[in-house]
Parts: sequence; C-alpha cells; structure tokens
Amino acid sequence: MLQVKNLTVHYGVIEAIKEVSFEVNEGEIVTLIGANGAGKTTILKTISGLVRPTAGEIVYQEDIIQKATPRAIVQKGLSHVPEGRHVFSGMSVMENLEMGAFLRRDKKAIRQDIKKVFDLFPILEERKDQDSATLSGGEQQMLAMGRALVSKPKLLLLDEPSMGLAPLFIEQIFRIIKKINEEGTTILLIEQNAAVALEIATKGYVLETGRIVESGAGKDLLQSEAVQRAYLGA
Repeated sequence: MLQVKNLTVHYGVIEAIKEVSFEVNEGEIVTLIGANGAGKTTILKTISGLVRPTAGEIVYQEDIIQKATPRAIVQKGLSHVPEGRHVFSGMSVMENLEMGAFLRRDKKAIRQDIKKVFDLFPILEERKDQDSATLSGGEQQMLAMGRALVSKPKLLLLDEPSMGLAPLFIEQIFRIIKKINEEGTTILLIEQNAAVALEIATKGYVLETGRIVESGAGKDLLQSEAVQRAYLGA
C-alpha cells in the first residue's frame, strides 16, 4: 500500500531524515519507534504532504505522491492524526467531526460514518454539542481520530496517540486502534510507548537520528535485547 524509498529530508542545513526506506502492506499495523528527535514525526509529515523531501520517493497505492498537495493526498484515502491532537476549539464535537468530511459530498454516507465514530467512541456522542476545547486530553484524542475516520481513510497515520494520557485512556485508545484496523483500515503508527505499540504491530521499524537501524515483526522487536535496553527500560 505504501512504499517509502530512500527518503531524505532537510530542515535548512540539518539532515533530519537520511535515506529511510520502509513499506506498509494493506491490512497491517506498522509502527515507527525511536527517541524524541529521531525523525518520526517528520516522516509522517512528509508522507502527508506537509513537508517536502530533499530526495527519495513515496509511493501510495502505485501513485508517486511526494509532490502532491495535502488535499490531494487526503482525497487518495490517506489521513493524518497529528501529534498534540489539534481539535478545532470554539467548534462543537459534531462540527469537528463534520470537518473531517470537508472533501466529501455524500451526505447520507457522512452521517453513517459519524454514527460509526460514535459507536467506537460513545463519549463523543454524549459530548456532541460541547465545545471541543473543553474535552479532556483523552477525549480530544478520540475526537481527532474520529475526525480523521470521517474522511474514510484507507491508510491512517497516527502520531503519538497516547501522549499525555492517563493509563486508562491509553489502554482504551489502543484497543480502538486495533478495532479500526480489524475493520479494514491500514495503520502507520508513531508511538513513544514502544511496548504497547509493538504489542499490536504487525511489524516495526526502529529509528535513530534519522536512520532506520532495526526492523522486524512487532513481537520479535519486543524480544530484541537492544530494543528492550533502549526503549523498554529493560
């Protein structure tokens, strides 16, 4: 579904990403793990068209997309939930969800997809008329994910969905990520909680200072001594 080939990204003279290559197959949960500053967020922003690469190629469902606009990339079925949630304050939960459908015209299907979001996140239905800025951190994360789902993505990019959340919310968010995947959405996940991410991942890639240094099945990386020392506190 997605192939990233020799991707290199600069911020001015700083080389943030150095010839990174990886792939995501349809139906998988793929996770990128690494320390802060390793380049994980830059990779997602480059895939979704928010950052332009210096070199390399991004192929999504056989289309080369590294020069496409973010709007065109969303239209192709790729949606990005950024780090820090970024809900639209001053707008209700329902209005935020409707913003996820800004490129769609099929009003009946949009209503059905919002109902599916409410089935996944019942608290959002309870809060549907509430200003999104007044939600808790966990509820805002649910809203950001729900808004992305209303765009009907085939591939969902998730950047640090557990950041700043209480353990109860983290468990709930990851249970829902698995359910979203089981219902047919492929997922590329960035997550500092490496143990939880690798537990649900089909495969994972370990990023250090802009380079991939290790890869493998999620369960295999969980058992890797190097990964355990660096990311799992073992």
